[in-house]
Amino acid sequence: MRYSEIFISTTKETPADAVLPSYRYLLQAGFVCSTGSGLYDYLPLGKMVLDNIKNIVKKHMDKAKANEISLSFVTPLKLWQKSGRVDDMGQEMLKFKDRHQNDFVLSPTNEEAVTTMVKGRIKSYKNLPVNLYQINTKFRDEVRPRFGILRAREFLMKDAYSFSDSLECLQQQFDIMEQTYKDILSEMGLQYKVVKADSGAIGGDGSREFHIVANSGEDTIVVCSDCEFGANIETLDYIDDDTNDKPYSELETMDIEQKCSCGGKLVFKKGIEVGHIFQLKDKYSKAMDATFLDKDGKQQHYMMGCYGMGISRIIAAAIEQNHDDRGAIWPINLAPYKACIIVSNGKDETQQNRATDIAQELEKAGIGNIIDDRTKERFGFKMSDFELIGYPYAIVVGKNITDGKVEIVQRKTLEKSICGIDEILETIEKLLS
Repeated sequence: MRYSEIFISTTKETPADAVLPSYRYLLQAGFVCSTGSGLYDYLPLGKMVLDNIKNIVKKHMDKAKANEISLSFVTPLKLWQKSGRVDDMGQEMLKFKDRHQNDFVLSPTNEEAVTTMVKGRIKSYKNLPVNLYQINTKFRDEVRPRFGILRAREFLMKDAYSFSDSLECLQQQFDIMEQTYKDILSEMGLQYKVVKADSGAIGGDGSREFHIVANSGEDTIVVCSDCEFGANIETLDYIDDDTNDKPYSELETMDIEQKCSCGGKLVFKKGIEVGHIFQLKDKYSKAMDATFLDKDGKQQHYMMGCYGMGISRIIAAAIEQNHDDRGAIWPINLAPYKACIIVSNGKDETQQNRATDIAQELEKAGIGNIIDDRTKERFGFKMSDFELIGYPYAIVVGKNITDGKVEIVQRKTLEKSICGIDEILETIEKLLS
């Protein structure tokens, strides 16, 4: 791919409401654009990152033997009335009438719809457990959308729902999903914490949140320095309620008198919630009258679990964790391209030809790359765009190409090194491994 063949629009202007680095860089680098309050379109680079996240999630959900489905984004209001959740969701649930005056909602989540799908179709314990998931659009009419796609009204989410014949089986499904989420975030190259959480409007108990650790995170969590313990402070009675409003710069100087059960020191961290898993038990199966026959031929309500992950939210969270004052720094497996081949002088035919040769060699090895072949932009402008967009590596094809050499720049550290043209593939492969 070449810059001359793709729609990339960067700007140095900083939007007035872009208080977080992720929002600022996603807009400046041309990953997203705002079309209204809490509404965003994804440009080509943003769509590539979104697809990379979706593909990693799908790979691990399929590996966990979950079945992919697709539920309607529009659901009848009567499903929500039957579960009794209309009042719980309040004004965040956008309701509307069709031309026949039938009531519908734009789905903020899909427990009711998926329970209705399974009801009457899985009639025996012999066909349980089953885990159904989708990657689909959701809508929540936030009273005050903010922080860009971190808290948008329309967003992309992976939501999964397990149906089991017993509490023991539900616990097994829950444990499988917890490990699956860990595997997903690890492959994405993100630092995360799993914490005990409140179940909120979804209901159930035994819930866990998955937080990307970032100083700008909305949530305050407590973690142990010696073990895997973690908890959202809203679940801890020994932490003051106003602690969540404190910035990380203040939290990191505060001591927690309480010790972890392992004896380790507890510390505050800021996190961005990107996943939440729940043990719903029979909350929705009872409300929706969804049953199966157990091994004794008796009707029982499904034991349900639900497992959400914010696909679009991960994009912003990844930048909040990985950026500097020049732009984004994408983890390798999320980046739109792993390498940007920068032609120092776009009007130099030799440099353009060598850049093409390098791109083809990398492409054959499965390394996605883009050539910055622009002829009117100066080299400094191209480097600024590389730093703003955040490709993991730049390969600079400049005057040294006549001596068979290029410069490789690592985005994370901005370290530069000279490399022979015959060693580029081996060097990039080693850096990416």
